[in-house]
Amino acid sequence: MIGFSEAQLLQWIVPLLWPLLRILGLFAAAPVLSMRVIPVRARIGLALLTALCAQPVLPPMPVLPLDTPTALAMVVQQVFIGVTIGFAAKVVFTAIEFAGEVIGLQMGLNFATFFDPTTSGQSTVSARLFNTMAAWLFVVINGHLLLVEVVVASFHQFPVTDHPFDLLLSIQPQVWGAELFRYGLWIALPTVAMLLFVNLVLGVISRVAQQLQIFSIGFVVTISVGLLGLLLTLPLLQRPMLAVLERLLGLFQP
Repeated sequence: MIGFSEAQLLQWIVPLLWPLLRILGLFAAAPVLSMRVIPVRARIGLALLTALCAQPVLPPMPVLPLDTPTALAMVVQQVFIGVTIGFAAKVVFTAIEFAGEVIGLQMGLNFATFFDPTTSGQSTVSARLFNTMAAWLFVVINGHLLLVEVVVASFHQFPVTDHPFDLLLSIQPQVWGAELFRYGLWIALPTVAMLLFVNLVLGVISRVAQQLQIFSIGFVVTISVGLLGLLLTLPLLQRPMLAVLERLLGLFQP
């Protein structure tokens, strides 16, 4: 009968456990990959397959008993790093959705809201449109493969240690809130500028021709110009999305 010692089992299991936990943390927070339509079993199986395939390129992993405080700290570190990588990608999606919110506000469409199952809250039409476009673009530009590449490369930048929160010193995810607003306004600026110019023109017309019912045509003109801005903006969304995604995820690579 073939038997295995505890040391042999740890030597086989522990090097696979650390990348598995980090990838599971990524799948729990990353956009598209964390959608409810993807079954939990499928995520776990995909994470296990990814961890197995990444073994040849990973650095040596520490092997130690799992019932020690050091091992618990390492578990927390792996999950925390994976969630942080997924959160970085989520910031890009939120910035694009914020751009849709701003454009919808200028167009006067923010009164039309509906339930968003992905966030379990209310969402506007324009924000939902931008979010859907971002999800499609994420798949088109192989964003899921980029996330897997980053989480594997993160083991060289942030190796497995018993200091779970050292990541915060170099990454500083607390400043990503400002980046979210900056990127969102950057994406929405062309359409917002067009709508601002239209509103200024309508204001001048209302002062010059006071007998004209500006409210009866202003809404139609604003909607039309906003839709034209969306028609011109959405095809160009891929380049800024990819640039911002690579910039934030580059923080986790050596």
